[in-house]
Amino acid sequence: MLNVLLTNDDGIEADGLQAMRRALIGVDGVRLAVIAPDGNRSAMARSITTRRPLWVAEVPFDDGTVGYATDGTPVDCVRLASLGVIEDFKADLVVAGINHGANLGDDITYSGTVAAALEGVVLDLPAIAVSQQSGAGSLDYRFHGGFGFEVAARFVARLVERIEDVPLPAKTLLNVNVPTGEPSGVEVASLGKRIYRDELKLEREEENRRRYWIYGSDPGFEDEPGTDLAAVAAGRIAVTPIHFDLTDRPSLEALRRFDMEELLAPPIGDRPAHDALP
Repeated sequence: MLNVLLTNDDGIEADGLQAMRRALIGVDGVRLAVIAPDGNRSAMARSITTRRPLWVAEVPFDDGTVGYATDGTPVDCVRLASLGVIEDFKADLVVAGINHGANLGDDITYSGTVAAALEGVVLDLPAIAVSQQSGAGSLDYRFHGGFGFEVAARFVARLVERIEDVPLPAKTLLNVNVPTGEPSGVEVASLGKRIYRDELKLEREEENRRRYWIYGSDPGFEDEPGTDLAAVAAGRIAVTPIHFDLTDRPSLEALRRFDMEELLAPPIGDRPAHDALP
């Protein structure tokens, strides 16, 4: 039996999560638990709730099963599961999604969907983050054009069914992005590079404060072959392995050769006169 935790950042009632839930229920050998935010928590990244307790409420689904909604963040959801909020359930795999909108390239650092999957990695669990491009073909988080989640749900359900055969290294998650319509194929891709078009726009000015928009619309991307952005733009499902080790290992030796100990010495102006250079 494979215990699968399903969560998201769009909320427990979101169509994407419900499509994924129905698909996973149909996988033989899967025991599914659902813990998700009680409302939209998009773009919260790896935020956690530390300064107040969390509410958790049982939510009935239309097929007679139940899930659990919390007023916390996507990462909180995974933590709640790991700490035993569902009796006799210990996750073997975390699935986050299906997100309403793509999570590609640099955007994954802001994504609550990817953050929930990363929490699985932190807990030494394999994890899958899955996101669906909008019907308008936007390569970002915008909702216009509607969504169809059936292909993404079916693909990830098959992935879960074969998870023991997938060559997924420890402490690594799979970030899956599904294009609108019928995909032309599947590409294992690296993260691409976003081109953001943010600008400061004054919306309102009052006596002692101003209100600004700072995030622009319609971000672009570097159309580099082999990246997730290029794959989805070409109508292919992008599958990207992501790990949590942020250490820049080539820099370790270079920094070790730099005399960090010397920085502990007092500034030259504060040294005794006999230590001063001639």
